[in-house]
Amino acid sequence: MELNKIRNLSDAELSHQEKVTAEQLFRLRFQVALGQNDGVKKIRLLRKEIAQIKTVARERELGIRGAAKDLRPGTAPESAKEKGAR
Repeated sequence: MELNKIRNLSDAELSHQEKVTAEQLFRLRFQVALGQNDGVKKIRLLRKEIAQIKTVARERELGIRGAAKDLRPGTAPESAKEKGAR
């Protein structure tokens, strides 16, 4: 699932998607352990998707929208500081 689609999910849908993806990862790891599947790439993609889901959930919890807006109040971006110093 793409990051934009993950960001558009509601909190309940996000939680559900995390559970579904974690279950898929568990089943795939089980199949690999039994030698039934060589899903190394799929495992990597599922782990990445779970990380993205958890990241979006944590951003919402902290009230962060994106890295660019992660400035503390009262601080200006570096480019604005340089313009003011001239």
